[in-house]
Amino acid sequence: MKENLKFEISYTAYPDSSELPELYQQLIAKAKQATNDSYAPYSNFKVGAAVLLNNGEIILGSNQENASYPLGLCAERTALSAAASLASNEKIKAIAITAKSAKNPVLQPAAPCGICRQVIFEAENKHHQNIEIILTGEQGIVYVFKSIKDLLPLHFDANFL
Repeated sequence: MKENLKFEISYTAYPDSSELPELYQQLIAKAKQATNDSYAPYSNFKVGAAVLLNNGEIILGSNQENASYPLGLCAERTALSAAASLASNEKIKAIAITAKSAKNPVLQPAAPCGICRQVIFEAENKHHQNIEIILTGEQGIVYVFKSIKDLLPLHFDANFL
């Protein structure tokens, strides 16, 4: 029998980062700083990510484009890979993601692509801990999600294999 279902997600929206805890304000500032290391000559869309480890360390990542499009790396995956390499046993508390454009100001929160959502999900599973996702643009509204599961409701969980 046919059944109509729907997804609901939960998140908190802040008018700007000033209402966030100081640590998350710093994390957003670091993600914005990371956009300066972006290599985006094709899209001119620079993305920065900052991963906050449970021990307080912050690891940055930026998008790295390539003329062969599939070879590029998103900022989120760059930061998460660096965290896995530099602090493989440390759990991840949060990740802040932001973007800026040379053409138009980014006034809406920048959301991770599907591949990055799956990679964040894997990091949550690896450490058995939710990772808070903080999304923002160059200014204005900030979204905070308690887990990637809110952004990836039909996630692939390899634990059942």
